Amino acid sequence: MAQQLFSSSPLSCPSISHRRHISLFNNGLLLLVALLFLLGAGSPLFMFPNRSSSYSSLPSDWRDYSLAQAAKFVAKDGTVIVCTVSYPFLPFLNNWLISVSRQKHQDKVLVIAEDYATLYLINEKWPGHAVLIPPALDSRTPHKFGSQGFFNFTSRRPQHLLQLLELGYNVMYNDVDMVWLQDPFQYLEGIHDVYFTDDRTTIKPLNHSHNLPPPDRNGVTYICSCMIFLRPKNGAKLLMKKWIEELQAGSKAYEGNDQPAFNWALNKTAHQVDLYLLSQAAFPTGGLYFKNKKWVEETKGKHVIVHNNYIVGYTNKMKRFHDFGLWLVDNNAFESPLGKLE
Repeated sequence: MAQQLFSSSPLSCPSISHRRHISLFNNGLLLLVALLFLLGAGSPLFMFPNRSSSYSSLPSDWRDYSLAQAAKFVAKDGTVIVCTVSYPFLPFLNNWLISVSRQKHQDKVLVIAEDYATLYLINEKWPGHAVLIPPALDSRTPHKFGSQGFFNFTSRRPQHLLQLLELGYNVMYNDVDMVWLQDPFQYLEGIHDVYFTDDRTTIKPLNHSHNLPPPDRNGVTYICSCMIFLRPKNGAKLLMKKWIEELQAGSKAYEGNDQPAFNWALNKTAHQVDLYLLSQAAFPTGGLYFKNKKWVEETKGKHVIVHNNYIVGYTNKMKRFHDFGLWLVDNNAFESPLGKLE
């Protein structure tokens, strides 16, 4: 019996020599993959296959790539995740993409490039996931919040979103100074037209109302225009059209910031649109998450998307992400569909 227990057969227990060869092969394969990442050989596309679309449908020149083509290419289950990016903010895009990829939603991402350098770089590394809607902005410098350059591309946001709604897609919009800690889609309860977040730092109860907050004594609400989910329903389309009207009618008043126009549009259409305020604990503003340590501890485990706002400046935003352990790019670039950016 003892002899049977310790004997080996070619089928049930490989020889030591055979196992050594397998081990050497596996270790060699791992070293090869690691070497490819270290060399920064393009983007790790083999880790992020787009199984639902064919690359043969993509244009030979990305200038000919339309929003309709791009949305069809990236959409999954009728949903597109959209962001708008100019060239200087590519590191923030990559950081955001890592967090999105960790939640397995990267295939839905469509980057609306604001310049041709961004359009071509992204599509070189991740074909089909960037589109440019003319006119292209001729700027390669980071625009601070409130600047005219910042307003030039944020003011076009509702037009892009309306186009996607008219094409029949659910649309999630994110600014790229955000990090996903959990899957946000599980928090989109019900079938409302529009979902959004409060930009105030005043602490709400965990079971707070999901209605549009009432205006303050100056008639103003503080809803953030940086994280929005829209369903292709009449109410969402109406809100986008009103947002566009507000921006056009009050361009001087809103110069440098599209958010007041979004809030006026929300208040003027609230009786016609099915609105849903997302959980403050799940979608905290940066003025709360980065400045109220006690609240963060009390709501630990509930945070879903963290927004790095309430701070101005490219360098300041990056430093704060570093300080809070949310700058993921340095050590995890291979987790992004774009890989390591030079």
